[in-house]
Amino acid sequence: MSSGKTGFDNDKYLKMQSEHIRERISHFGDKLYLEFGGKLFDDYHASRVLPGFKPDSKLQMLLQLKDEAEIVIVINAGDIEKNKVRGDLGITYDKDVIRLFQIFTKIGLYVSSVVLTRYEHQPTADAFQSRLEALGVKVYHHYSIKGYPSNLELIMSDGGYGKNDYIQTSRRLVVVTAPGPGSGKMATCLSQIYHEHKRGIKAGYAKFETFPIWNLPLRHPVNIAYEAATSDLNDVNMIDPFHLEAYNKTTVNYNRDIEIFPVLNSMFERILGKSPYKSPTDMGVNMAGNCIIDNATVCEAANEEIIRRYYTALCGQKKGTVSEEEIYKLELLLKQAGLKAEDRSVIAPALAKEQQTGEPAAAMELPDGTILTGRTSELLGACSALLLNALKHFAELDDKILLMSPHVIEPIQNLKIQHLGNQNPRLHTDETLLALSICAATDENAKKAMEQISKLWGCEVHSTVILSPVDERIFKRLGVNLTCEPKFS
Repeated sequence: MSSGKTGFDNDKYLKMQSEHIRERISHFGDKLYLEFGGKLFDDYHASRVLPGFKPDSKLQMLLQLKDEAEIVIVINAGDIEKNKVRGDLGITYDKDVIRLFQIFTKIGLYVSSVVLTRYEHQPTADAFQSRLEALGVKVYHHYSIKGYPSNLELIMSDGGYGKNDYIQTSRRLVVVTAPGPGSGKMATCLSQIYHEHKRGIKAGYAKFETFPIWNLPLRHPVNIAYEAATSDLNDVNMIDPFHLEAYNKTTVNYNRDIEIFPVLNSMFERILGKSPYKSPTDMGVNMAGNCIIDNATVCEAANEEIIRRYYTALCGQKKGTVSEEEIYKLELLLKQAGLKAEDRSVIAPALAKEQQTGEPAAAMELPDGTILTGRTSELLGACSALLLNALKHFAELDDKILLMSPHVIEPIQNLKIQHLGNQNPRLHTDETLLALSICAATDENAKKAMEQISKLWGCEVHSTVILSPVDERIFKRLGVNLTCEPKFS
């Protein structure tokens, strides 16, 4: 299904999105707290389902507003205690906060503070605070409120939001972001509006969430792909009933925002006198749906993503990290999208190669639709062989050409088995690429192959066995979209 076509106008998106945020700031007067949902600068899900969307689009858009904006990063103190890990990057939330702080600062965005939400003097949270303060980061505490979010009397009192630290901010746009869901972004924004109002400052709240896309149909593949991506959170896309009632217009939102909206409305009425919004859709500032330029391309990409999410979950179930309920939900989403797992075009060739050789195999689809395969040999794993085959194809080299001499590979195998305690002598993808880069210093063909590496971005790969974390990581860094059969080698 890989087409290499563009379906999304990224430049139009940056322009429209920043204009709408400026418009929303002026709507409230003194200050806007903008909750940023999803990934801020490495949104690979969006770039996969909206071909043409750049993974750092949100960051580029913020850079257009950088003189007006500051960033507050929010982390749930309980997640620090539990060592919660970001699934896509494999790092803990606390490490990700420091990573985010360093990246934002490096590109010239102002990070004013970090907020520890649901703070209960956890020793790990205190230790993390010390690390942040050593980096010169201001840290604030927000606390759990009994009966949140329905106990409005307590929430809107000195014992509720009033008990939270007031975050000192200096700019008109305050972007509130976090390493992952459940961190307390919305509660942080609302707490600040409560505190600002007490100080006579006119502050507003808005939400910047790319998915679901409000002005696409409920069962559009892009919106189904979002449900597939959040199957572990039990997020469900729904028609926004408040928007339908207020404007007689059908828009799409998701259950958590729709469920919390009556409470939010009451909070706004208590703090501001009247609510600025008639629906959860009103709260959002998301122009992504207006920047789709080729719906067929976008639908195709989103369908690919739904199948990939299904295979990822099947492998997670095999590893013991994904529940049966999550698999059922993804199977239902496949049916809703009218898809079958075998619609993924790299699966059949990979399985056929495995059957032919009796060993694990892999297949890759290139942007032009060409399908290549890789088999397991004494020297290389199937995915390593596949990578070399793809690089040869891109470099227009004869398939019979050896890019790496066995004389280079054998000492690496010897090191692995004799000294590093590995049982498997075959080269992983990272070892293969390192060996190739060494050969490129003296071999013209290897050099030509190395020059093709950037062309792997966006290719589709299927392996007939679950890969090692090393191989998974390498494919992710190369921008290759990977699925595996749910079985171990």
